[in-house]
Amino acid sequence: MRSLFSAALFVALTAIVLPVHAQDSTKKDTTVKPPDSPSKAVLDSWNDIGRKLIAMAEDFPEDKYDFKPTPAQRTFAEQLLHASNANYFFTNPVLGKKVPAEEDPKRSDFKTKAEIVAFVKKAFADGAEAIKAKGDKGMNDLAVDPFSHQQFRVYDLAYGYIEHSGEHYGQLVVYYRVSGLVPPESRPKK
Repeated sequence: MRSLFSAALFVALTAIVLPVHAQDSTKKDTTVKPPDSPSKAVLDSWNDIGRKLIAMAEDFPEDKYDFKPTPAQRTFAEQLLHASNANYFFTNPVLGKKVPAEEDPKRSDFKTKAEIVAFVKKAFADGAEAIKAKGDKGMNDLAVDPFSHQQFRVYDLAYGYIEHSGEHYGQLVVYYRVSGLVPPESRPKK
């Protein structure tokens, strides 16, 4: 009898407490946050892909920096240099500067992993600074893409280069996997 009463009391309390708790959680979830500003949205995407490529540059073993899965592909180091240097085809036109003379920096100009890591960090930091300098109002300014010779809004041009970096990130994931390594982004979070 006592256990039956205890079970009934538990059911009754649960029936009262759960709906009250559910009402509290829905009240909290009903507040909709405003969207990020245009420049913050671009900057967050820019910094996110930059963070991923920087993590790879810092993590991949230096003795494998000249590895490439097939002879026709760039080495790991060349992939990083190419993706990072491409940022200047966004940053420079947006800031009214000349684009780099070469699309791909020479590997021989970056002899160590530390030099490549520093270049990757700088290229993404310079792009982030350009986005910040433009601000929200500047996201609609026009800049000329040096490859297509077409005008684009700053935010469209930025997203194009963010996508370009993402494509190279995907290729570098394969370099990790073919080397028997797990990319930083795919490791369990601590």
